[in-house]
Amino acid sequence: MKKILLITLINLFYYNLSISQIAEAPERFRGEGPFQQLIIRGATLINGNGAPPIGPVDVVVEDNKIVNIRSVGFPGLEINENRRPKAIKGAKEINAHGMYLLPGFIDMHGHIGETTQGRADYVYKLWMAHGITTIRDPGCGNGLKWVLKQKEDSRKNKITAPRILAYTWFGQGAENGFGSDGINSPEEATAWVKKNAENGADGIKFGGARPDIFEAALKENNKHGLGSACHHAQMDVAWMDVLETARLGLTTMEHWYGLPEALFDDRTVQNYPLDYNYNNEQHRFGEAGRLWKQAAEPYSKKWNEVMDELIELDFTIDVTFVPYSIFRDVGRGSRLEWHKDYTTPTLLKFFLPGRDNHGAAYFDWGTEMEMEWKENYKLWMTFINEYKNRGGRVTAGADSGYMYNLYGFGYIQELELIRESGFHPMEVIRAATLHAAEAIGMEKEIGTIEVGKYADMIIMEENPLKNLKYLYATGDIKIDENNEAVRVGGIKYTIKDGIIFDARQLLDDAKKIVDEEKASTPGWEKYLMDEIKRD
Repeated sequence: MKKILLITLINLFYYNLSISQIAEAPERFRGEGPFQQLIIRGATLINGNGAPPIGPVDVVVEDNKIVNIRSVGFPGLEINENRRPKAIKGAKEINAHGMYLLPGFIDMHGHIGETTQGRADYVYKLWMAHGITTIRDPGCGNGLKWVLKQKEDSRKNKITAPRILAYTWFGQGAENGFGSDGINSPEEATAWVKKNAENGADGIKFGGARPDIFEAALKENNKHGLGSACHHAQMDVAWMDVLETARLGLTTMEHWYGLPEALFDDRTVQNYPLDYNYNNEQHRFGEAGRLWKQAAEPYSKKWNEVMDELIELDFTIDVTFVPYSIFRDVGRGSRLEWHKDYTTPTLLKFFLPGRDNHGAAYFDWGTEMEMEWKENYKLWMTFINEYKNRGGRVTAGADSGYMYNLYGFGYIQELELIRESGFHPMEVIRAATLHAAEAIGMEKEIGTIEVGKYADMIIMEENPLKNLKYLYATGDIKIDENNEAVRVGGIKYTIKDGIIFDARQLLDDAKKIVDEEKASTPGWEKYLMDEIKRD
């Protein structure tokens, strides 16, 4: 009892403090609204429910809720003025004829960042410049109280930020360590989860735990109706794979660890080299790239059994394809066009290859390693696409802040990778919106453009179904009528809670933060991979 009390007291300490916090976002000075009435006129609606586009439509918002959606004609013909919703005096109207209207995106794996990864307003504005209106912070690396304060400020629209859900890292603040290493019994797990719920968390992010501890924690967490996510880390996955945790009530998995292990049919442990060391990042990520080929073959009996049971359990796979994509092509991933203008020197330095930077294992990362990872992706994507085809829920999470994966930009990369796995573009949008809202229990509030839901929306001038690259804040290249290369696309407006944000202005704000840091960081260019000197 004394030990549980001590853990409770230490958890209260960590609820209020964090070892490595970044500055909170400043008071909001961007965005117009909310308005007594806002009407978006004449847009083509690409909803998040898998339905085909329809337009032109008018959408009416009052304060921060959608109150009317009206089809007002047919493409190529005059608008039927008799069908248009009437504006009240002083209403704000957006002429969206020829534009596209989508629900706001949900990043299911959105670390707000710590001191090595940026400042909060920089992160938030990059997210919102890419249409991300809700994020789930898996781990609350800045401390739960810090995240809950930002969540409340966002809810009240005091700051320019997406909606925030706080999933505390399991065991954060426990007596003997930061994570689950500090939880040593089911009783300690139960006490920690109760306190986490009392502190106001939305859920828990697990990295793994001893089976009896994991079971006790999930049982208590589910009593409180909170969400759960797990990165099935290799240190625990040998005794708790994805299928076992899903059976206990886990609601979502992150990445793919634990899934191939559930598919083993000729072994029980990954085929590690005998000199493997988990703290060696190159061992860790090198062998991770050889994991899927150790699982049962696609469409085999074992493969089908595991998939069918996970779907029966209504289990969500938050794939996070993008952070690991660096391992398929380091040269390309480290030199993406946005890094020079929109990645801070602090992040560029953190991204450089290193033995002690998480994930930065891409030194002496040869062709053979990249080939392994390309094959790993083929098998991984095959499972994910079939999981979707059979009715399983797949969501989009970017896990930005690591491995040349930049906030906002990385999320659109994630959508492209989901498309690569075989999803139709409308299925990609559904993964980013409705299915994500379902996974976090917010499908009645967000995820589609429907009467009664929050006014979280995206307006853009180009059709993202034809080219997902139009969703990048920097857009994509077209050739105009004069045979000149021109850049088009990017989101025009991100609307959150009925407040209209100029997405390009938010991107400019993020660039200003980068430029200011560059000005105070002489020689920052040496952090670009292109500038690494020859030995």
